[in-house]
Amino acid sequence: MAAAASGFAARLPWPNNADHRTSKSSPHFQIRISSSRPSRIRAPRCEIAASRNPAQAVTIGSRSSSALQLLKTSSADRYTKEKSSIAVIGLNVHTAPVEIREKLAIPEAQWSQAIGELCALNHIEEAAVLSTCNRIEIYVVALSQNRGVKEVTEWMSKLSGVPVSELSEHRFLLFNKDATQHLFEVAAGLDSLVLGEGQILAQVKHVVKVGQGVPGFDRKISGLFKHAITVGKRVRTETNIASGSVSVSSAAVELALMKLPEPSYSTARVLVIGAGKMGKLVIKHLVAKGCRKMVVVNRSEDRVAAIRGEFKDVEIIYKPLSDMQASAGEADIIFTSTASETPLFLKEHVQMLPSVSPKLGKRLFVDISVPRNIAPCVSDLVTACVYNVDDLKEVVAANKEDRLRKAMEAQTIIIEELNKFEAWKDSLETVPTIKKFRAYAERIRASEVDKCLSKMGDDISKKQQKAIYDLSMGIVNKLLHGPMQHLRCDGSENRPLSEILENMNAINRMFDLETDISLLEEKIRAKMERSQK
Repeated sequence: MAAAASGFAARLPWPNNADHRTSKSSPHFQIRISSSRPSRIRAPRCEIAASRNPAQAVTIGSRSSSALQLLKTSSADRYTKEKSSIAVIGLNVHTAPVEIREKLAIPEAQWSQAIGELCALNHIEEAAVLSTCNRIEIYVVALSQNRGVKEVTEWMSKLSGVPVSELSEHRFLLFNKDATQHLFEVAAGLDSLVLGEGQILAQVKHVVKVGQGVPGFDRKISGLFKHAITVGKRVRTETNIASGSVSVSSAAVELALMKLPEPSYSTARVLVIGAGKMGKLVIKHLVAKGCRKMVVVNRSEDRVAAIRGEFKDVEIIYKPLSDMQASAGEADIIFTSTASETPLFLKEHVQMLPSVSPKLGKRLFVDISVPRNIAPCVSDLVTACVYNVDDLKEVVAANKEDRLRKAMEAQTIIIEELNKFEAWKDSLETVPTIKKFRAYAERIRASEVDKCLSKMGDDISKKQQKAIYDLSMGIVNKLLHGPMQHLRCDGSENRPLSEILENMNAINRMFDLETDISLLEEKIRAKMERSQK
């Protein structure tokens, strides 16, 4: 969630000393009602993250003609028998530990580039990236299901440096209706670590915002995410799933409270690092739990001042990034929620901090950033206790039965909306037939008009030419009206989808439209043109 947290710079007040990391993975906690879901990845933590080599986009350019010919001949049958599939390839808090997820995390600024690289792969038509602290999920429309998954997995491996074999251990794959249902459940907060948390819906909305105008974020994927937003809104409006502690930030505040000798923030010295969306939520929940004084470290004071204005009865002290080490030395509990791609605290930094009171024993670090702001090797110190997003499962485990009951209520809405989306998606199959049928009729009309005009000689006036043209258009449009009405699935007709698809297949056969191969050519040509820009 740090990716959406703040514009916190990765500028550290200390030298980038490398240290060997140790990894700690929490047992997976599953809130899911249906199949289990994915997780997220990023760069190594105790070692300062090395710069990533971006995945190499597949270039179709010089081989475009031969590739198209192969698809039109020997390979065409293989592809046209396999319809395009919606697929999701991902990892999440239920399937992979944070040390894997942080390596795969894709910053928001790189989402558009990632869509371009994914759509440059041979078998990927459309793509979207959903990257949060709890998940990294790649949604695609694939020309070939198996080949598309293979290409995306290899792309993720190149991006993160995680071997394909290791990715496969933690990866989840869902296709078509299952992939759609998964995204709907994600948007509704059913797949979140904290059931019903609201920030995930905002993140799904942001995927649509970032994707607008990006080549590859096209009709199916865009429609899928927009429908997911509708589902998320309905679930929150029509159920009480959002009641109670329903955010990662609130769970982090609860977790720290559970670890204090006395369950109270009244006397604890609290430091919050990062004043972005996540940091502001941490402050909000701290105030709700009785904290009346805290220090906030941020790159600039503007955001802290705005937050201070909202909580006028709370003493919120701003400190610049350069004072982070000194501020940490004066704190008992430290919350971190920044977008830094390298750790803010390494073992040697924490070792230099003065001890906390004997009553508390250890300084508490609660890190809700992905990539992590606290290097995992800090956990080795006897003076520090480190918790990350995976450790929030301890808080989430409470009231499990109540959360599952609420999730069951939401599933009714999800299934209803799933059927609506599937009907819309299936109706898209008739679009190529409609286009080809119109083009077929237009060729005949234009040819017959040309024959008529040539027989009439050169003495025909422009007014007469227009009358003949209008007559031909009127005849064609009236003849096409009936068949077109039986091919459309726009809700204006109470006609079952099965009947519409039967009509489509009948027209394809009667007029030999060959829409599958023609559509395939259009898709491949579009990919070639995109790759050559």
